[in-house]
Amino acid sequence: MLVFPSVFIVALVAIYPLFESVRLSFTNARLGSSRVPENVGFGNYQRLFNDDAFINAFKNTVIFTVTTVAFETVLGIIIALVIHSNFRGRGVVRTSMLIPWAIPTVVSAQLWRWMYNDVYGVINDILVVRMPQLFDWIPFIGDDIAGLFPERKIAFIADPTWALPSIIAVDIWKTTPFMALLLLAGLQVIPSDVYEASTVDGASKWQQFWQMTLPLLRPALLVALIFRTLDAFRVFDVVFVMRGVAPETMTLAVYARQQLIDLQRLGLGSAAAVIIFGCIAVLVIMYTRLVRIEET
Repeated sequence: MLVFPSVFIVALVAIYPLFESVRLSFTNARLGSSRVPENVGFGNYQRLFNDDAFINAFKNTVIFTVTTVAFETVLGIIIALVIHSNFRGRGVVRTSMLIPWAIPTVVSAQLWRWMYNDVYGVINDILVVRMPQLFDWIPFIGDDIAGLFPERKIAFIADPTWALPSIIAVDIWKTTPFMALLLLAGLQVIPSDVYEASTVDGASKWQQFWQMTLPLLRPALLVALIFRTLDAFRVFDVVFVMRGVAPETMTLAVYARQQLIDLQRLGLGSAAAVIIFGCIAVLVIMYTRLVRIEET
């Protein structure tokens, strides 16, 4: 009886909508239609896997997830190690580090969209104008370095080649502080006497990192990885704000929203949402198995 209120709330806000999504995914229901939905079996799922737009969205999602999580993990470890050390002004650095993560995603995505603009964006101004001028005065090698920068302004968001990498860079900028914060919490529970003993034994900083820090940080690292992987796999806001439903950047969440809202295909959109849930469930199962391996 003590657990019943919590179970009831979870069932109301999570289990029931999930059940409805699964049920609707087997029908031809349309949003706002008064017609009684008909059962189509696995027709929606077959239609999805025969849809080039869905396959492309799945590929974009995998690329986005793998790239962002990999970069954020490496950068998060580096930042966590830096701010974990003792230096003057460490509190200010820790606070300022969280600013990108604290800004709402919609706001930061719109800001970066303006910064990427090929007409008035500051990114193009730095790459095309400022940086070549900065290196131009260096004797002998200045012209060679300046020649590495683009001669013309790039439409980072409008160009299909640059669109997805540009959005990935924004997500890395925004979410790396969150990864660093989780890893910093893991570093702070490692006892300092372990490093003192290894220093007495003659271990170098590099040996301490590979043989002590990483193994002891592994539980926190696994938690950070699963949080970021699940979050990245269902990414929607930053992609939708910066590029809308463009096929070169469309992810599974954007595709599901397009089917549900724009095209009013409630059954097909629910099937796409169920596939997202299934992929996330597989990732959670993999994570729990890794945790069990670590505990044994």
